[in-house]
Amino acid sequence: MLSEQFDAVIVGAGFGGIGAAIQLKRMGYENFVILDREDDLGGTWHVNRYPGLAVDVPTTTYSYYFEPNPNWSRLFSTGDEIKQYAADVADKYDVRKHMRFRITVDGARWDDAAKVWQIALAGGETLTARYLITATGFLSQPRTPDIPGITQFDGKVIHTTAWDDSYELDGKRIAIIGTGATAVQLIPELAKKAADLTVYQRTPIWVVPKVDFKFSPRAKRLFARFPLSQRAIRAITDSLYEFFIFVGLHHRQWFFRRLNIGASDLAKLHRFISVRDPELRKKLTPDYDFGCKRPTFSNSYYRLFTKPHVHLQTDGIDHIEADGIVGNDGTKTVIDTLVLATGFDLWEANFPAIEIIGRNGRNLGKWWRDNRFQAYQGITVPSFPNYLSLASPYAFLGLNFFNTMEYQMRHMDRLFDEMKRRGATTFEITEDANARYLDQMTELIQDSVFTAGNCATARSYYFDPAGEASLLRPMPTRDAIKQASEFPLSDYQIA
Repeated sequence: MLSEQFDAVIVGAGFGGIGAAIQLKRMGYENFVILDREDDLGGTWHVNRYPGLAVDVPTTTYSYYFEPNPNWSRLFSTGDEIKQYAADVADKYDVRKHMRFRITVDGARWDDAAKVWQIALAGGETLTARYLITATGFLSQPRTPDIPGITQFDGKVIHTTAWDDSYELDGKRIAIIGTGATAVQLIPELAKKAADLTVYQRTPIWVVPKVDFKFSPRAKRLFARFPLSQRAIRAITDSLYEFFIFVGLHHRQWFFRRLNIGASDLAKLHRFISVRDPELRKKLTPDYDFGCKRPTFSNSYYRLFTKPHVHLQTDGIDHIEADGIVGNDGTKTVIDTLVLATGFDLWEANFPAIEIIGRNGRNLGKWWRDNRFQAYQGITVPSFPNYLSLASPYAFLGLNFFNTMEYQMRHMDRLFDEMKRRGATTFEITEDANARYLDQMTELIQDSVFTAGNCATARSYYFDPAGEASLLRPMPTRDAIKQASEFPLSDYQIA
């Protein structure tokens, strides 16, 4: 059977895949397909639908710059609204017709003789494409904790990435494992319904007050009629987030170190006002620097631990039995519902999310693990021709994925425009250019909180298995966009 042939195959129909598709269409490509294992677009905003789900970046900032949305209901919009925004953008830019759902990609291999990618699908089908783009996201592989006895629990087990809307929480004895950003949103909602709620915390999280408000109908009309008014608000929220990153990335300098301490002081004050019990407050206090792990916003998280039916357990879990959880201190908590807010397997299962074999049989996952995690401008890798990895080491920019996608679209535009000018069909980043970029990232990260700060106990997904903070691209957005727009074309072998 002949395989289908495309100019490009995009793996992932989240915001990364949608952005890549929009850029391909801008460059004149129509013969491409977007593959996703789920049953609809949206990526993590389709998979996640737990109670309390909302964006933790202002939606004025958390959106494509070229596609502002005047219809946000509030500054920090709900997950449903973000998912709808993805659908609206896909429809407006006519990329939905390129999407195929419920398709799992097993892997891809570069055919050097034919100069194409062979993409293997579950079930045995193979697609052929000149260009391969993986937009599998940073948060796409759920992690289930390896706790003895977890499979023997007789009650209801729910992972936050597979929420069961039909399950009734009212009056239940609930335990939740995890206190990351997801849990901070979910725990207050569970506390409203549970008869008893036990929160198992391994690592405390920095939580600061949340300044949130609704957009009035008048404001929405203003945004729709005068888009510059909404861009003005975005300029403010963008600048604030850029400032937070700037502070974190200049940790060695006394002034910025003091600002970092100031941010932690704000969280401490918030915690002091919310929790008057000093022992409980101590358990909720991180022992690592602010910024080592992604902080989050909430006005109710700390307060709920003062409620009599909410309990914080920090001694760890020894094992799980059929009817409850036994802690390392020997105490047993009887429950009927277990919620796993244990996040994602970011490095082991996501870099890369599928097996990718490049020139001369180079396996991307193995090469990364043997030679440090690296990618030129967070998007291309030597020995992987015609391949763009949108979820790569040193790719994620600041606290906002859309900033990452914007500079990656600029990079695609410059690279493909040069290929078109030369009449070329292949590109590959040179080993030298990739090495220079890795050296730059290594140098920049030295001044950051991740290297100069106290992050030993953070257990942050910013750090790869070797202990390097290779997830984030440690530079301001404007610098990343400038590099993406002006990188030396000689950094690529184009033929």
